Amino acid sequence: MATRNSVSAVAERSASRSSSTARPKPLTVIGPNISNVVSGCNLNSRFDLKNIALHGRNAIYNPKRFPAVVLRIREPKSTALIFEGGKMQVLGTKSIDDAKLASRKFARILQKMGYNVRLEDFIVQNMVGSADTRMVIGLEGLCTAHYPYTKYEPELFPGLVYTMLSPKMTVLVFAKGKLVFLGAKRKEDLEQALQSLYPVLVHHRRL
Repeated sequence: MATRNSVSAVAERSASRSSSTARPKPLTVIGPNISNVVSGCNLNSRFDLKNIALHGRNAIYNPKRFPAVVLRIREPKSTALIFEGGKMQVLGTKSIDDAKLASRKFARILQKMGYNVRLEDFIVQNMVGSADTRMVIGLEGLCTAHYPYTKYEPELFPGLVYTMLSPKMTVLVFAKGKLVFLGAKRKEDLEQALQSLYPVLVHHRRL
């Protein structure tokens, strides 16, 4: 018999099993909120990384440790990794719009240094989000009920690792109800993941 391996299917089964049992009304969830957006783009130029490190404000370059120059700006607060071949990664922003704005600002900084920069192929590579379900969750029971999509080793890490298939991402679940989402590409992915996972967490809520 085929295995239904989506989180939504598991949530439906959990809800049906618990429908006959009276439970307190779930608390209001806080989030999901974006805590970090990692984006990438192509600047269509080759860079002299030593020159950028020498003339750029707040620039760090240590080629023995990492093959890119690190630049930082305060508004929006973000960090850029500039690679010799013209690729750039921007991280630390709280929204996709801020990631795009920061990318344009870093591009202008490089233009002022004399580089012929043309920003193209902007893409969100990873989005980290968080939420608070405001309930205590039994991680041992959750791990057992949803294996092999869960991993819980409290002696190594206090959170349960939940691998979601749709949307494809990883969720860290903590006993006090905090959630951390890894691998999203859109804000809608965070919202869909929380909507799918929440009934499962309610079923394993400790009263």
